[in-house]
Amino acid sequence: MRLEYFDIIDRVEVFDVKNGRVETSSTIPEQSTVFEGHFPGYPVMPGVLLLEMMNHTSGYLLLGLHNFSRLPFFAGAKKVKIRRFVTPGMVIRATCQLIHEGSGFCITQNEIRDQDGEPVADAELTMMVMDFPSPELPKLVMERAKAHGVALGMTA
Repeated sequence: MRLEYFDIIDRVEVFDVKNGRVETSSTIPEQSTVFEGHFPGYPVMPGVLLLEMMNHTSGYLLLGLHNFSRLPFFAGAKKVKIRRFVTPGMVIRATCQLIHEGSGFCITQNEIRDQDGEPVADAELTMMVMDFPSPELPKLVMERAKAHGVALGMTA
């Protein structure tokens, strides 16, 4: 996880597009400039970055649903709950399940759990799917997906 670059996911563990499910995992870094201000002497992962992990996990599902031909963008969040603190060194796992797809928008149900399976956060996300805004972006997205362990045709 490289927080400063919004590279929030370390690995895609499950990429089950057929059943509308993706699972990802990340290890919270021991050191990050994010923790210098959040909070000095008591480093805690910002809730907005937990939401971003759910966003990225949903993004992989939508990339898969569209065969990496369209790009997902965060459009909104409902029922967001941060249930406990996440601190450096913790391993967390995000799960995303497709609820609805249509008219260029998708709704996903998301949750994050810690290494012991305890709930950390959950939210319902709305994502919009659009054509790639630049010709070089699809290649960069595929490179990042491969680095995170995604291979087209990968299923649970």
